[in-house]
Amino acid sequence: MILSIESSCDDSAIAISDIQTCSLIFHKKISQELKHSYHGGVVPELASRLHIQALPKILSECEPYFDKLKAVCVTTEPGLNITLTQGIMMAKAISISLGIKYIKTNHLSGHIYSLFINNPTSFDSNICVLLISGGHTQIINANGYKNNEILANTSDDSFGESFDKVARMLDLGYPGGAIIEQLAKKGDERFFNFPIPLSKNKQNAKLEFSFSGLKNAVRLQIQELKDNNQLTHENIYNICASFQRVGVEHLYQKTKLLLQTNNTFRGKKFAIVGGASANLYVREKFSALCKEYDMEIMFAPLEYCSDNAAMIGRVGIEQYKDGDFSDV
Repeated sequence: MILSIESSCDDSAIAISDIQTCSLIFHKKISQELKHSYHGGVVPELASRLHIQALPKILSECEPYFDKLKAVCVTTEPGLNITLTQGIMMAKAISISLGIKYIKTNHLSGHIYSLFINNPTSFDSNICVLLISGGHTQIINANGYKNNEILANTSDDSFGESFDKVARMLDLGYPGGAIIEQLAKKGDERFFNFPIPLSKNKQNAKLEFSFSGLKNAVRLQIQELKDNNQLTHENIYNICASFQRVGVEHLYQKTKLLLQTNNTFRGKKFAIVGGASANLYVREKFSALCKEYDMEIMFAPLEYCSDNAAMIGRVGIEQYKDGDFSDV
């Protein structure tokens, strides 16, 4: 078995996976959302201290599996350095004390492999992956954990980050993604005509994402409503619905641009991963896009969309089989 650790941001998680069958044997995550909600977002120093408390508690539940462990893998990048360090130090201690292999794992590869938790990998051909989370918005040409090419990136805010910031503007709490998605169901998505980012003139031909302009348009609208004493519950619902529609439409337009200009993925597989991939509005919109281009759409199970150690362990299995180990 292989033990995996995730501490790249504000989730403390440890998993144990079977190397041969890829089965998830144990997984536990302790979220820090409540602690950070008081600050409206993640405070790195606080997150680091909370990892120090949570990770040993979870690890104590894994002791019955220690004699079966062949390796320990841990997220080493990307993420917050101050929180990554907590997981890395624990992984190194486990590697030394149990005399097992030490594996460095990439967090973004983990999100791609969240598609294959409890299952063998399926890279019979390259997969077009849309990664949307609180830290990243990327289109990736994926073929395993070694051969991944970033085809499009965000020039400023990420998709998930923009949801958190709009939620903060409306004093809705943290994290904002799920809150806005729920409130949007009560609103009119056409009520506010927010601009779709990078959709005019030559900008439309750019294969990149940007959410800062949309975020600012929402900010100005909220301020106008406040100034006129019109920031009612109904208008908050309408803002959430309109913002979500435009943000997802931006993802849709740029992904469609890629598929129109690149025949590599047509008739193949398209996947959406990352914390924001749990948004059902996103899933519905992109299911229709994939049908148009005769592509098989893939999603990670909802419980493994956000940061977790199960996905890190799933990458670790492939690295173990390849002998991709690191010195402690």
